[in-house]
Amino acid sequence: QVQLVESGGALVQPGGSLRLSCTASGFTLDYFAIGWFRQAPGKEREGVLCISSSDSSTYYADSVKGRFTISRDNAKSTVYLQMNSLKPEDTAVYYCATDLIVYSTCSDVGNRDLAHWGQGTLVTVAS
Repeated sequence: QVQLVESGGALVQPGGSLRLSCTASGFTLDYFAIGWFRQAPGKEREGVLCISSSDSSTYYADSVKGRFTISRDNAKSTVYLQMNSLKPEDTAVYYCATDLIVYSTCSDVGNRDLAHWGQGTLVTVAS
């Protein structure tokens, strides 16, 4: 059964760093684009970053450019979201998701109703 599990969320001070992990099971990660999304308290969910099956990155949120990066380790079936220079406005539950369509693009992932989501991991940026 297809499963995505996020981990790595924590309380961190402004300016700090965190690395989130999204570990996939039930399918071969290599062929699929994976997106990271977040939902802050009282706000709608927004896209953050995506990585395609060919390892190209697409930023959905301008606010994280220059601070967040995405990578994947197919051997570990894991996609990482490296978050640096964290700000209080980055506080949110972070989710990874995929449409589970082979070789779909990050544009596809950003625009479709995605079928597969993780349970989310909470990131709190506060002093």
